[in-house]
Amino acid sequence: MTPYEALTEIAFRLERQRAEPFRIQAFRRASAAIDGASEDDLRARLADGRLARTKGVGDRSLGVIREALGGGVPEYLQRLRDEAPTPGSAEGRALLAALRGDLHTHSDWSDGTTPIGAMVDAARLLGRDYLAVTDHSRGLAIANGLSEDRLAEQLAVIANLDAPGVRVLPGIEVDVLEDGTLDQDPALLDRLDVVVASLHSRLRADADEITARLLGAIADPHTNVIGHVTGRLLEGRRGTRPQSVFDTDRVFAAAAAAGVAIEINSRPERQDPPDDLLARALDAGCLFSIDTDAHAPGHLDFLGLGAERAAAAGVPLERIVTTWPVDDLLTWTHARRP
Repeated sequence: MTPYEALTEIAFRLERQRAEPFRIQAFRRASAAIDGASEDDLRARLADGRLARTKGVGDRSLGVIREALGGGVPEYLQRLRDEAPTPGSAEGRALLAALRGDLHTHSDWSDGTTPIGAMVDAARLLGRDYLAVTDHSRGLAIANGLSEDRLAEQLAVIANLDAPGVRVLPGIEVDVLEDGTLDQDPALLDRLDVVVASLHSRLRADADEITARLLGAIADPHTNVIGHVTGRLLEGRRGTRPQSVFDTDRVFAAAAAAGVAIEINSRPERQDPPDDLLARALDAGCLFSIDTDAHAPGHLDFLGLGAERAAAAGVPLERIVTTWPVDDLLTWTHARRP
């Protein structure tokens, strides 16, 4: 294990634990500070004190580098590995093994913490075949949503990304506006492989308004997935939030008829939709997309939590779009486009 690999894995595991951001960023800064340095160079800089004076390398990171250069797994990393959550049920593990990709992730282009490349590297480490980059849309200023120009720039970056082993799909998490329309130029949505439509505002509006907005999003031919459909928060730094109320029969029937997937959001604080609504969507004939809504590389490992919930609900593999090969997935995501 190289020092760079050790520092990167520590950051990944802290993200998976949802540790304090300053702890995570300390290790990401340290890994960036030594990226590309040879082990001989690091040993020399460690011996003469230059490494301790390197910007971004703190005392704990310095200790990790020293232990990695000694040929062992650093003690701090080993402790994080030992603290990793135990796998779920056999059914959940089997479903997780069948998942090929993730259709809802964020990078530092909006409110994620790392560049796209770091997200792709983590996806490769976890064995994903494909990863959709779905940063927020222009109207969500609090999340640094992408304007038309920035989205077009990101499309060019993704097109030129060197990502062996992982198909990177250009996408967006587009906000569903109060009139049920999508918060992005349709011509730009045409250029994307994946469109996740989500409500982020007026989540406590009455059932008629929420229902109309969800039905409007489903009716738009660009929409592939309805993200975190109730908007609830169960715990976490943002506090709690009750689930939105809507006509589940109408919404799930419309989604099933249109071939729009309901997201099984794997974030521990969301677990959206709740179990009872997951069962209703299943009975309605909906497709599902098990996604992480990752905002950091370590969050990509949340996928097992969604797989566990889907397995417990008895969702058939063939109705989970993220088990499909990428060519089949793309045929589906583009099927309703003009």
